[in-house]
Amino acid sequence: MKYLFTLLFLLIAAPAFSADAPSAVDKGDTAWMLVSAAMVMLMTPALAMFYGGMVRRKNVLSTIMQSFAALALVSLQWILLGYSLAFGPDFHGIIGGLDWAGLRGVGLEPSTYAPTVPHMAFMIYQAMFAAITPALITGAFAERMRFSAFMAFTFIWALCVYTPVAHWVWGKDGWMSQIGVMDFAGGIVVHVTSGFSALAAALYLGKRQGFPHDMMSPHNLPLTVIGTGLLWFGWFGFNGGSALSSGQLSTLAFVTSHTAAVTATCVWMTLEWLHNGKPTMFGAATACIAGLATVTPAAGFISPMAAVAVGSLAGVVCYFALTLKPRFGYDDSLDAFGVHGVGGSIGTICVGLFACKALNTQGNDGLLYGNAKQLFVQLGAVLTVAVFSFIMTIVIFKVISLFTAIRVSPEDELEGLDTTQHNESGYSM
Repeated sequence: MKYLFTLLFLLIAAPAFSADAPSAVDKGDTAWMLVSAAMVMLMTPALAMFYGGMVRRKNVLSTIMQSFAALALVSLQWILLGYSLAFGPDFHGIIGGLDWAGLRGVGLEPSTYAPTVPHMAFMIYQAMFAAITPALITGAFAERMRFSAFMAFTFIWALCVYTPVAHWVWGKDGWMSQIGVMDFAGGIVVHVTSGFSALAAALYLGKRQGFPHDMMSPHNLPLTVIGTGLLWFGWFGFNGGSALSSGQLSTLAFVTSHTAAVTATCVWMTLEWLHNGKPTMFGAATACIAGLATVTPAAGFISPMAAVAVGSLAGVVCYFALTLKPRFGYDDSLDAFGVHGVGGSIGTICVGLFACKALNTQGNDGLLYGNAKQLFVQLGAVLTVAVFSFIMTIVIFKVISLFTAIRVSPEDELEGLDTTQHNESGYSM
């Protein structure tokens, strides 16, 4: 125990940075990055509302609580350990070291990843990505997971799945970065990891009682729509902020993100109109998020017209992906896999089609600009991360099950997780 206290003292007492702001730091870029970090932070409470409105009223607070708890737990882990492992000095392209654990050496000097903003600003921006990613998975096991098991899963998953994949793709010497994998704002790191982990979670935990025969309609669709609007707003920081500066590239990412979102929404509403006779608000909200998730890896590499194509693919492919649930019988409660897993995969592959180096010199051309190799690089990255995320999620659940039950009892599930897990209710009548 004394060694633990000694380590904590060294981390706290050691000077991490100079008080003098380095001249290389640009105030405009720093302001944009801090605003973007705040926008991405808002996305996790927005996700809580988005998911909370979709579940039955007896589970609204427990669903919201999962996102809030993930924001707190993963942010703290990121500061203490995760950031260093994801972005710290490289170990054979697989993982970072512990050089920056506890933010030792992470101060106000320019970041090697974003040379015009303080290192600490880049760190906190990335913290918000790390926090929302496991929260996305909660949509797959909504209404049936014990909160203690959820906390254990979130901690381990963020450390063992998100952190290494972030290093592979975004780390300076990560092995995927070295072979030319392109992921502008998290199609692989955020959406493929969370989406395929969500599928694994849904299969491992099994169906909710009564699924698919009982009615499980959203209990508060306006809450979901409010969450959608806030997610849409935050996504401009998610994708636009990934330019790591304010200027031409952030403008491009901002415009392509909005273009894909509105295109996906229009396409989805049209399909739903033709398929079911009426467009729905629930469908439009889902479509918007699908479009944003799909364009995320491509936002800073493609033109606005290419974003129309990406949004159209998101509207069609994700729409039909959601119809697979009743056919295959798995219970992805809130369509985390159908939106994020499928959307993130499609968008990452689209980078290999539509990327244009003339728009972003830090990227590569895609197939349509004469570089067929990029398409296969992107496809390989999707397959690798999808398999890794799926298998690791099953392994994590197996390990947790050795120590505690993961799923609530049938009686608790029937009563609702708000009262059985948190002893409170979303609505007092």
